[in-house]
Amino acid sequence: MEVQLPTATRLTAEGPLVRSRAILADPYLRELLQSGFPVRLSYRVELWADGRFFDELQRTAEWEVRVVFRGVPQTYEVIQVVGDRPLSLGTFARLEDADVAAARPVRVPISAPADDRRFYYLATLEVEAMSMTDLEELNRWLRGELQPTVRGQRNAGSALTRGIRSLATRLLGGERREYTERSPSFRPSR
Repeated sequence: MEVQLPTATRLTAEGPLVRSRAILADPYLRELLQSGFPVRLSYRVELWADGRFFDELQRTAEWEVRVVFRGVPQTYEVIQVVGDRPLSLGTFARLEDADVAAARPVRVPISAPADDRRFYYLATLEVEAMSMTDLEELNRWLRGELQPTVRGQRNAGSALTRGIRSLATRLLGGERREYTERSPSFRPSR
């Protein structure tokens, strides 16, 4: 994964550009995907201010990209989910093409304030082969069955949900990996 800072004159106007490369090229992950385990790429980018004793979290942005193998037509569907909105990035006959779509660069909408402090971005990518329960939840989501989450009756991104999902994925033979990248420290210009 790579975190690219905007030009020095754009640090207070633009967030970083985040990209991952060849995530789906891993043979084990490819095998899981072709065996019916959808792959979830969960991105989290944080803006931190350097502190004297402790660094201070300023802003956060999160999104997911999901890749699903459709066995009958032999295609890969790539879906980006930001907040509660799924967006199809396309359907592809080749895994390599799906990997390019899933790894497309994203300009993260968090920028540093015009300040004298030093800042840095911390990007985390969690790659997980999902369980079938997660696939069913995604399908309900794509069909528009978002009411419990939208009304606040469920928190789709809670730590407990993520923990249970990770445990279920591992028990079912799935895979979970995490990648972290930190940008160089910078001081925004005023």
